[in-house]
Amino acid sequence: MKDPCAKRLCRIPPYLFAELDALKAATRGDIIDFGVGDPDLPTPKPIIQAMNRALKNPAHHRYPTYNGMAIARQAAAEWYERRFNVKLDPETEVCMLLGSKEGIGHLIWGMVGPGDRVAVPDPSYMIYRHQTLLAGAQPVMMPLKEKNGFIVDLDDVRDKSRLKLMLLNYPSNPTAGVASRKFYEEAVALAHKHDFFVVNDNVYSELYFEHKPISLLQVPGSLERCVEFHSLSKTYSMTGWRIGFAVGNRDLIKAMLAIKQNTDSGPFQAIQEAAVYALKHGERFAEANRAVYRERRDELLQGLNRIGWPVRKPEATFYVWAKLPRGRDSMGFTRQLLAKHQVLVTPGIGMGPHGEGYVRFALTAPKIRIREAIRRMARTISAGPPAASEP
Repeated sequence: MKDPCAKRLCRIPPYLFAELDALKAATRGDIIDFGVGDPDLPTPKPIIQAMNRALKNPAHHRYPTYNGMAIARQAAAEWYERRFNVKLDPETEVCMLLGSKEGIGHLIWGMVGPGDRVAVPDPSYMIYRHQTLLAGAQPVMMPLKEKNGFIVDLDDVRDKSRLKLMLLNYPSNPTAGVASRKFYEEAVALAHKHDFFVVNDNVYSELYFEHKPISLLQVPGSLERCVEFHSLSKTYSMTGWRIGFAVGNRDLIKAMLAIKQNTDSGPFQAIQEAAVYALKHGERFAEANRAVYRERRDELLQGLNRIGWPVRKPEATFYVWAKLPRGRDSMGFTRQLLAKHQVLVTPGIGMGPHGEGYVRFALTAPKIRIREAIRRMARTISAGPPAASEP
C-alpha cells in the first residue's frame, strides 16, 4: 500500500502539544497543567453578550468575506492607532483572521517556496519553522540567548542578502523577551538594505507587567516591508473563538489573502462583531487579566525561588521561561515532573535546539494550584542545584 501522506510531512517533527496531550492522557492522578498557553480565565461577559446579539442577525449565518467585515477591519485599524499611534488603511492594510496561527501559515505559503530562505527565531512557536518547511523553503535559525535578553543578535544572522523573510515574535513565546524600538529600527533598516521582508507576531503585546511593548510598525519605513499579527485569544481569553488580524504592507496582505481565498473563508461574522466590541471597549478586561497573570507570575517565581530554583522574571506574556537545574534535559525533566508529581510543563527542546536546558510554565492555573505544584516539585528541584547563568 502506498504511503497516504505527502512527502512534505516528513520534513516536520510531530506537533509538540499533541505529544504533550498524549503524555497527559497516559498519566493518572490530579494533573496541574502549565503546558499549553490556553487561558483558564473566562471570556468577559460583555463580549459574549455582543456575540449573542450578533447571532440573531441572519446575515451573519452566510459565508463571510475573506478579508473580514469592514467594521471589524475599521475597529482593528482604530485600535492600532490608539494603542501604537500607527495609521492603517482598513481596506488594504488590515485583514481579519481565524486566529493569528492560520494567518502566519498562509502568509508564509503566500511568500516563500523552494529555494527561499526564512530567518526563524530559536526557540520559538514551532509553527514558524514547520510552515517554512512545509512551504519547501529553508529555515535559517536565529538563536535567542539569555545573555542578550533573548533578543535576536542581528549581526549574527547569516547571508542576509539571501533572505526572503525574517520572522520575529516579540513579546516572545516562549522566552518572554521584549524587543526595543532600537532593535526594530535595525531590523527594518536591514530589510531595506538587503531586500527582505519582516513579520512580527505581536499577539502578546497586551500581556505586559511593566512597560507597554511597542509595535514593529511604529518604525518609519516599516509599512514598505513589514506585517504584524495580532490576536484576541490571549488578551481577552478568546482562544477557542479563533479571531485575530494581520496589519501592514498591502502587498504582503494580498499574498496571504491569495492563499486564504483558496483554503478557507473569513471568521464567522458574529465572532467579528464580538471582536469589534472587544477592540472598542476591552481595555478594562485586558487590565483585569494582566492583574491576574501578574499575581500568578509572582506566586510562581517566589515559590520556585523558595525551593532553590531561581528564574528570570518575565516582563510580558503569560509564560515563565525557566532554566533547568544543571545537567537536566528538558524532555526528561518534563517526563519526570509529570510521572512523579503530575505537574506538566513544556520542554524547551520542543521549541527549538536553543530551547534545550529550559522549560516553559504557562500561567494558566490559579494561585492555589501554583502553590500545590511548588509543594510537589520541591523534592525534585532540591536534588540538584540550578545551573549557573549563561555568560
